[in-house]
Amino acid sequence: MQTYDFTPFYRSTVGFDRLFNRLDGLVGQEAKTYPPYNIEKVGDNAYRVSIAVAGFAESDLVIESKENGLTIKGAKAPASEEKNREFLHRGIAERAFELRFQLAEYVEVSGASLENGLLHIELKRELPESKKARTIAINGTAPKAIETAVN
Repeated sequence: MQTYDFTPFYRSTVGFDRLFNRLDGLVGQEAKTYPPYNIEKVGDNAYRVSIAVAGFAESDLVIESKENGLTIKGAKAPASEEKNREFLHRGIAERAFELRFQLAEYVEVSGASLENGLLHIELKRELPESKKARTIAINGTAPKAIETAVN
């Protein structure tokens, strides 16, 4: 397995240390395949993460949003009736899992729902007013629209 050294970038960039820390964390991380999930864009600034959680109830799932991270954990409580069950084929794993997603800045969890064995987590990106583009008046006069000549 190949390793990458981002040290040269640290000494020639200012303010990008978080980016290279994230890259360091992603390199060498094994692919998560259980449970399967989709990430979809459902609007200009809206996203949905859908996770297949067959066999899990709402009480078996925990969703945490902290800083720029989203963590979803699932674990079944040990049932006393499990000992009496004899499976001829067990295709529904129901094993514990933990998925972690790195969220972009200003992306927040807006809701979650569990339906038909799928956990849907709604995400929304909202820029604060201070980060949105705005027109600046020069010497206190109202900004004028710039007309371009078409030849």
